[in-house]
Amino acid sequence: MASLTLDQIRLAPKVLLHDHLDGGLRPATVVELADECGYTALPTTDVTKLGGWFRGGAHSGSLVRYLETFSHTVAVMQTPEALARVARECAEDLAADGIVYAEIRFAPELHTENGLSLDAIVEAVLDGLRAGSEGTGLHARVLCTAMRHQARSLEIAELAVRWRDQGVVGFDIAGAEAGNPPTRHLDAFQYLQRANGHFTIHAGEAFGLPSIWEAVQWCNADRLGHGVRIVDDISVDVEGQASLGPLANYVRDTRVPLEMCPSSNVHTGAARSIATHPIGLLRDLRFRVTVNTDNRLMSDVTLSSEFATLVETFGYGWSDIRWFTLNAMKSAFLPFDQRLDLIDDVIKPGFDALAASAPGA
Repeated sequence: MASLTLDQIRLAPKVLLHDHLDGGLRPATVVELADECGYTALPTTDVTKLGGWFRGGAHSGSLVRYLETFSHTVAVMQTPEALARVARECAEDLAADGIVYAEIRFAPELHTENGLSLDAIVEAVLDGLRAGSEGTGLHARVLCTAMRHQARSLEIAELAVRWRDQGVVGFDIAGAEAGNPPTRHLDAFQYLQRANGHFTIHAGEAFGLPSIWEAVQWCNADRLGHGVRIVDDISVDVEGQASLGPLANYVRDTRVPLEMCPSSNVHTGAARSIATHPIGLLRDLRFRVTVNTDNRLMSDVTLSSEFATLVETFGYGWSDIRWFTLNAMKSAFLPFDQRLDLIDDVIKPGFDALAASAPGA
């Protein structure tokens, strides 16, 4: 049977849970916004070369080097107009890729250099997402991210709760994991729990099992951003039989969603290659795995291209992409009835139609 093509996958109704707003700008937009705000530190103003520069920095195999590329995107996102434009174009690009639900995360504290308030920043992003989603079938929501090496996580958690009825559905912490454990932010996570809020935690990407253990057992994360290193608690014998350690068993048993970003994980050194990425094993073991983009600019990916890469590498078909998609929709921070509506009215019928139209169906 012929494998699925990128164009076919683009038609599927997909769900994206892990996508950074400041990691998904169009190169041309970076150049134009830099010119508008007088930012002169770009490595080049040639759009094609700039896109290549971002990819080169991201593909270094180092999470720290990967994160350095964000200094330029964040620098041109310091006004309400720039934030709204970037958010609008993000929604347009995701809708064009066949995504029907997306949670876009960004760190409001990184956009205050011109004196904008945190509330004004969130408002501008929500306005942009609404404008870009209108008439497309995309339902876009926001996660407010706090930087794990800073001390504003409680303030950002309160911001997320303040805006949760207007498009913000959760909270996240991000940034370099080593030396910045999630337990540094327990007050924020405890506040969110008391406020009945949802949150995900970047864990198990560049750091190992202790990061995941703290996120799950100390902080009670609803989801794990990446979670790649959970594989360190799984052993596979020469016959291919897997044995799960206590943490891996717990994560699987309790259906903790893993927001995996295969290409990004290779680029940051969290995985050696797509072929050896833990996603293949974790899918076989029926963990709650989801597929995501992380940073579309830096990794030069779309959600459809990520699925196409998995199809090529692991031989996946429509049933696998549907499985990943349903996992993501079930794990979204959208209210239950809205999740169910998208599953029953959009996702399942969409995949059924694609499978029925496949050769030999």
